[in-house]
Amino acid sequence: MNKSEIQSLVSLPLILAIAAGLAYGGSVGGIIVFARFPLFALCIIIAFTIQWLAFIPSYIYTTEKFFDITGSITYATVIIIAVVLGPAINLRSILLMVLVLIWTSRLGIFLLRRILKAGDDKRFDEIKQSFSRLLGAWTLQGLWVSFTLAAALAALTIEQPAIYSAYDLVGLILGVLVWILGFGFEVIADYQKNKFRSVPENKGKFINTGLWSISRHPNYFGEIIVWLGIALIALPSLETWRFVTLISPVFVILLLIAISGVPLLEKRADKKWGGQEDYEEYKKNTPVLMPRPRLKK
Repeated sequence: MNKSEIQSLVSLPLILAIAAGLAYGGSVGGIIVFARFPLFALCIIIAFTIQWLAFIPSYIYTTEKFFDITGSITYATVIIIAVVLGPAINLRSILLMVLVLIWTSRLGIFLLRRILKAGDDKRFDEIKQSFSRLLGAWTLQGLWVSFTLAAALAALTIEQPAIYSAYDLVGLILGVLVWILGFGFEVIADYQKNKFRSVPENKGKFINTGLWSISRHPNYFGEIIVWLGIALIALPSLETWRFVTLISPVFVILLLIAISGVPLLEKRADKKWGGQEDYEEYKKNTPVLMPRPRLKK
């Protein structure tokens, strides 16, 4: 067993401990289902259970092809269960469910098409050969779903007022507007990159046009803004320990810029185009994440 495999095994209890802490904080004051289970905690359990069930065929057949689509299915499953088993359906719950379902359906289909076309996901070249590392990846996805959905779940699993206050309405309106901005950014960025790659002349080249001319990872920026919008919609309904669920957009930021998103893609890009004058200039003048229009010379 090598160092990476040992680290994966050691990290599993830590991931579960973090998830347990989230489940506890998000369940305070929430509704109870099936006589004993806080609905918030049940949603977290379901998120991890789906990942572990999917891990079995993933390891047996040494494949990562349904990793991303399983994540999308988990988002949809958990949010629907929270609404169905939660308090009376209202405007906030409908908005949260619809916006999450739109986001996860679009992204899931996009990622599934991409991996079916590519044949594999380079992130898993080494991981899928190891039981502990692959299990760690699936378990981490359970934590990813749990944290990103945390604020929405906190709002969906607590009794809501029959009449919304001005504070509630501002949160709903502002949250939806921010979500639309983020979703639009993510969709356009993915479309532009997909269109760029479909041109034979662009094979082996990097994209530096459209939104990719003002950010090296505009799709990730859009995803962060999406979950900030969801948190704003949920915010007015949070209280006491439930404010811990506002870590949702913070977790997305940390995951994308420090763990599995930007670092991996930047390393791959440097390996592929590093040293090329046009790429080095692009990297020097284009921010990693936060969009910044290029100044005309």
